[in-house]
Amino acid sequence: MRLHTVTLTIGTSLAAATAVAAQPASLVYRLGKDTVAIEQYTRTSTGVSGEMVQRSGTAVARYQYTLTLAKNGRPRTASIKRMNVDGSLPPNAPSDTRFTVTADSIVREVVFADSTQRRAFAAKQALINFPTFIYGPTELLAGIAKSSGTADSIPALGLAGNLGLTGIVPAGGDSTAARVRLRGGAYAMILRFDANNKLQLVDGSFTTNKSIASRGAGLDFAAIATSMKPTGTLSLRETARGAFGPGGIVLIDYGRPSVRDRTVWGGALVPFDTVWRTGANDATHLFTSRTLTMGDVVVPPGAYTLFVQHTRNGTFLVVNKQVGQWGTIYSAANDLARVPMQMTTTPSHVEEFTIAVRAINATRGAIEMSWGPSMVSVPFTATAVRL
Repeated sequence: MRLHTVTLTIGTSLAAATAVAAQPASLVYRLGKDTVAIEQYTRTSTGVSGEMVQRSGTAVARYQYTLTLAKNGRPRTASIKRMNVDGSLPPNAPSDTRFTVTADSIVREVVFADSTQRRAFAAKQALINFPTFIYGPTELLAGIAKSSGTADSIPALGLAGNLGLTGIVPAGGDSTAARVRLRGGAYAMILRFDANNKLQLVDGSFTTNKSIASRGAGLDFAAIATSMKPTGTLSLRETARGAFGPGGIVLIDYGRPSVRDRTVWGGALVPFDTVWRTGANDATHLFTSRTLTMGDVVVPPGAYTLFVQHTRNGTFLVVNKQVGQWGTIYSAANDLARVPMQMTTTPSHVEEFTIAVRAINATRGAIEMSWGPSMVSVPFTATAVRL
């Protein structure tokens, strides 16, 4: 299902940054041309407060949060509320999740209409892990990193009640001091801050969350939130199948992401020199009842996962022996082979990533992957299993 496009008008003027003045900001998270979430927050010398709305699957969820700061600039208390887009509570959901941070512990309280669940965790100077698309509070991490010289592995507690770690580390590239990678969250997003630790950019290009957001102000949050519709399934699952003689089956199970006005090969979706999951969500799996020969590479009958590495010198199909994993889990130690692929231009734009197993005859075939303006392919021979 296609995303509904939400048109936004965002002002560019920001409040003057002072030690005590409020610093309002908004972030609009987009997948290409489509908006998937919006965030708006205000930071003062004593805290951060904000709200976020996101649309995914069959629902639109809205969050409100407040965070108060101790004199050292670290969180003292926090409150996170998850609501329906109209402000009502989902059935059987808590009305609030509260956090209290002390010098050596963090307490989480989940508040229901008739009870409150409370649990304390031993952790020194802990932080709070917020849901995905709430990144305003990372400005506190940037301040901690600047004052202490590091903010790598800090204990942090999230809504689910699992004590983990959060932090930011240099991401390399230009302006390393201001460009960092978030650790400990659901996605290791690239963040960019200015010299005053104001968040300017959230970039998920190198994660499964491909959304990108930049800072703005003057957002009519309520109006946009109420107009947002569920996304539906973003990347439907599909099966490509080819038959090669009696009992000869070559099958590829994969997810089908869409281009959404983004660059593909060597661009935002399949960056140069990265190992791409060859689809979306769960890893792309190859199942074959035949021995496949791709050039000099022999792939015995069985199950594998497929990855793609696109470089400036060529594109390669990576056949990996690990199976049953999420698409971002890749271990080069489990590679069976890397096979050169041929790239050609497609007759027309291919919006949804498409894999085909093309059977030329009972012993010859090809795996073809089309997306955007190009198709990559690799021929193979299929040999019957000899008993």
